[in-house]
Amino acid sequence: MSAASLQEAAPGGLTSAEASSRLQKDGPNAMPDTSAHPLRNALAKFWAPVPWLLEAAIVLQVASHKYLEASVIAGLLLFNAALAYFQEGRAQATLAALKSRLALNASVRRDGAWKTVPAAELVRGDLVKLSLGGVVAADVHLVGGSVSLDQSMLTGESLPLEAGPGVDTYAGALVRRGEATAEVTATGVQTKFGRTAELVRTAHVVSSQQKAVLRIVRNLAIFNGGVILLIGAYAFTHSMPWSEIIPLLLTSVLAAIPVALPATFTLAASFGARSLVKLGVLPTRLSAIDEAATIDVLCSDKTGTLTCNQLSVTSIRPMPGFDEAHVLGMATLASSEGGQDSVDAAIRSASSRKPASDLPRLNKFVPFDPARKMSEATATDEKGSVQRVIKGAFTAVAGLTTPPPSAAGIADELEKQGFRVLAVAASSPASMQFMGLIALSDPPRSDSTSLISELHALGVRAVMVTGDAPATAAIVAHAVGLNGATCPPGPLPVDVKPRDFAVFASILPEGKYDLVKAFQKNGHTVGMCGDGANDAPALRQAQIGIAVSTTTDVAKSAAGVVLTKPGLGGIVAAVKEGRITFQRILTYTLNSTIKKVVQVLLLAIGLIMTGHAVLTPMLMVIVMITGDFLAMSLTTDRVRPSQKPNAWRIGSITSACVILGGCFLAFCTAILAMGKYEMGFGVEALRTLSVVGIVYASQATLYAIRGRHHLWGLRPTIWLVLSSIADVLIISILAIRGIAMAPLPLSVIAGEFGASIVFGLILVGVKMPVFARLGIS
Repeated sequence: MSAASLQEAAPGGLTSAEASSRLQKDGPNAMPDTSAHPLRNALAKFWAPVPWLLEAAIVLQVASHKYLEASVIAGLLLFNAALAYFQEGRAQATLAALKSRLALNASVRRDGAWKTVPAAELVRGDLVKLSLGGVVAADVHLVGGSVSLDQSMLTGESLPLEAGPGVDTYAGALVRRGEATAEVTATGVQTKFGRTAELVRTAHVVSSQQKAVLRIVRNLAIFNGGVILLIGAYAFTHSMPWSEIIPLLLTSVLAAIPVALPATFTLAASFGARSLVKLGVLPTRLSAIDEAATIDVLCSDKTGTLTCNQLSVTSIRPMPGFDEAHVLGMATLASSEGGQDSVDAAIRSASSRKPASDLPRLNKFVPFDPARKMSEATATDEKGSVQRVIKGAFTAVAGLTTPPPSAAGIADELEKQGFRVLAVAASSPASMQFMGLIALSDPPRSDSTSLISELHALGVRAVMVTGDAPATAAIVAHAVGLNGATCPPGPLPVDVKPRDFAVFASILPEGKYDLVKAFQKNGHTVGMCGDGANDAPALRQAQIGIAVSTTTDVAKSAAGVVLTKPGLGGIVAAVKEGRITFQRILTYTLNSTIKKVVQVLLLAIGLIMTGHAVLTPMLMVIVMITGDFLAMSLTTDRVRPSQKPNAWRIGSITSACVILGGCFLAFCTAILAMGKYEMGFGVEALRTLSVVGIVYASQATLYAIRGRHHLWGLRPTIWLVLSSIADVLIISILAIRGIAMAPLPLSVIAGEFGASIVFGLILVGVKMPVFARLGIS
């Protein structure tokens, strides 16, 4: 902040009139509410490709006075919309959490007196008081006093900031010790905290699952739409009556809609989420399950993610004549007890594990003074002599003693390793002796190294992204197995790639957010793991944001996955479960796409062969209910997860569907030809024959494609087996008894069932080279 602006506030603070004027000009010290109306969110679920097709089908059914069929399709439409509605709104939840972290009230000097006002009423130039345990309510510039500030949730720096006059700090920082006065420099969305909230609100990435659904539906719509137009043109040029053309076109539309595809994606993710919850992983949005399968880059925060976010004593270097226990013990005398100082708490904890005998008795403790960079105590030993004990920065303590020649070298060595180094000295008032050095650090979590190793084995490259200093970050990265270069501080390199660097340090929220976007721009699917408000924008922008168990509400709301148990093993669990879910969805997608293409083409072939529609709207509704929705049991199936990141390769999936669909179509065409030319069936019997053939062949296709590179998939679950039995029994009973279709002899149904088994065996032999060639795994 400029000197001129610092002089805007009088020593007694602003007047109420001036504060009111600035409040009108700058707005409240709060973030605007941008939440959409729930009704608008609900209606949006009916505005997408699959809902459009279903809505068109409902209109056609009503226009044809087919109210039962219209009601069934409307029920399917509502089912899909309801599932989607309750899984959204994450950005608004993030903003609400960000608001909750702002202090509700602030102590401010107005009209020459200190007052308590709502934090939303603070303005630039206000003089505020920062007190122990409080939350800084706006970005401020300290003008008096001294405080210890915890800014880890904003900057990622685990060590507290000792702040005095001239230091700037940000909204959301916690006051751990001391008291100070400060001038407000920014409020509301202009604060660093506010800009973080704005980044979260605007951060958005379309999930690969959404892209896959859109592209699959688009491809189906283009292909099947073209076939439907040809069917309509053929029927019209061959003088079919409109009473037959309209049902024919309606049947074609129903045959082309992957009605249960979005619901299956949601249901499969729900089952995956349920499995992850048992492992201590809580998905906050279901699309994160699918994204976990596709990530090939993990951007991991350091503090609280790869490390414990808790200072501990790493090394004790006693000078000649002293031992580690006594160095720690004397340092404990000069440490606060029961306070919020993380340094003193770490020293006390280490001393309790390595107690020293004959320590002097504490008389008086003087807290840490940022100006002197030390704390001290006076104590009485067993002989009644008074000792002075000091603990603080090496340079400060060395200025009061005569340290051994090796002390400076040891301190420099420890600092280069990223440790915070404290010196301890004690003596009678006349003679001060340098006792030793204590090095503190935020140690890596015990499971971080194994996590990085497992992710590498799964084809996921991990990089560290932190606001901490490059030297400290590089040391932690090496300790957990992240070997590689450290990105130089400053603007990100143009066209940066994950393989270029292993560590990105000294990065603020905007930088993390920009880095995620840069990786995505280069075609990577990015996971972001973090724990603080500073990680929220990047967590939201990443395809999957992962918040650790000790995270803030801000990070939890922005993340797609929250680890509810200590440790980072949940990340590997999420990747593995995501890949299981992906395989289940892929099987359903292949089966559904093949069937939708075949059904429309069979209508075209049947029209040419018989001059009539070989399927009716009612038969298509039956296929939807028995086939599409019973096949959703695939969401419980046993599958083999891939060892590499998955990807929705729509081109490969389409090619596979064309080849396997050709086999499916050949089977159904052969059944239809057999019925017409060999058995002499009429059009009604041919319709029954066709719908039974579609259902049987669909089941054969489903079991053939469950395993990608094996003859057979793993043993199916009981739910899949039961749904298959139900599908076969329902269509068989309807066909034999002539319910909603013409009856067929049992012998014909049995023969069709046997033929479908042979077809399935042939398809198994076809699918293996096809999947291998197209890279579908």
